[in-house]
Amino acid sequence: MSESVIVEALRTPIGRGKMGKGSLSGFHAAQLLGSLQHALVAKAGIEPKDVDQVFGGCVTQAGEQSNNIARHAWLSKSDDYTTAGTTVDVQCGSGQQANNIANALVKGGSIDIGIGCGIELMSHVGLGMNVMNGPGFFLPEGFPWQEPMSQFEACERIADKRGITRDDADAFGLRSQQLAKQAVEEGRFEREVLPVDAPVLGEDGAPTGETVRVDRDQGLRETTLEGLGQLKPVQEGGIHTAGNSSQVSDGAAGLLYMSAEKAKGLGLRPRARILHDVVVGSDPYMLLEGPIDATQRILDRSGMQLSDIDLFECNEAFAAVVLAWQRAFPEIDPDKVNVNGGAIALGHPVGATGSRLIVTALHELERRDASTALITMCCGSAVGTATIIERI
Repeated sequence: MSESVIVEALRTPIGRGKMGKGSLSGFHAAQLLGSLQHALVAKAGIEPKDVDQVFGGCVTQAGEQSNNIARHAWLSKSDDYTTAGTTVDVQCGSGQQANNIANALVKGGSIDIGIGCGIELMSHVGLGMNVMNGPGFFLPEGFPWQEPMSQFEACERIADKRGITRDDADAFGLRSQQLAKQAVEEGRFEREVLPVDAPVLGEDGAPTGETVRVDRDQGLRETTLEGLGQLKPVQEGGIHTAGNSSQVSDGAAGLLYMSAEKAKGLGLRPRARILHDVVVGSDPYMLLEGPIDATQRILDRSGMQLSDIDLFECNEAFAAVVLAWQRAFPEIDPDKVNVNGGAIALGHPVGATGSRLIVTALHELERRDASTALITMCCGSAVGTATIIERI
């Protein structure tokens, strides 16, 4: 068994997922992810041909994100065709599971160097476009759960179960924006963000031939509790609004893995390692409680305690998801959770977010000179993911 180490970690800025309005919407998905993949290679100072395989998460594998986008992204920026590519779908946990797979194959000796990454260009390929012309969800006869609910229904069900109020959700949404603003003002994201020269689109949606440098996330906005309180809930009688739920976004993120022996031979300094990872099924009736189940499973399997963890990233798909997870584990210090804001403020390019969370957690561990972080997410299809990383 080899030791697998993380050598590099980068993400793009996160743009709004609205065609013509998003800072990254002038890209093709393969261009954006390909730029990220090869930036990891260039930063490490290795050759593209040195990478054995790339694993990329993508939720809506339709249109320009179909036909193995992880592989086509690689080819879009390289004339080396020998690196294989695999595209992963674990819904919102896709980018996280792509990293788990890359890490596992390096540890198992199947590959020496791999990339775990994720992409979603939601301004071009919206959620549901991969089933809009087909049967959609298939429910076999005797399926023991009710028909799949929307994620908004699920987060309201979770809020009711855990006694989470509209005030709780709005306060959490405000916290996300405030922490993200502080992180930007203090330059916390500068080391992790890959600046990109994005094509500019005209009023007709066609490229103008010009580009603009994008180096900051687009989702941050001035927010007050009073303003949040005036927003209409998405579901009548519910507590979740556009201000306390994740944003539709564009973005890519990834990490470069290699065996410790290979890194040493190349003269590269390992930055971190994955200690443990899990992907678990959760109750479809609740749908989005996966972080609770995944966190418990990873603690059981690892023998670690929550007190062993320095930082936590629980994806802010909806405020109630994170608040319910915190109530399930009251020993978690809230001041260690999503310390630079989350998807409510920064955005949620769904296939990329799992990778983005690992990238952000690693850089924040380095900034604080801390050791361990736990990253967890809820996912469509009632799945939860969790990964524990440790600095080296």
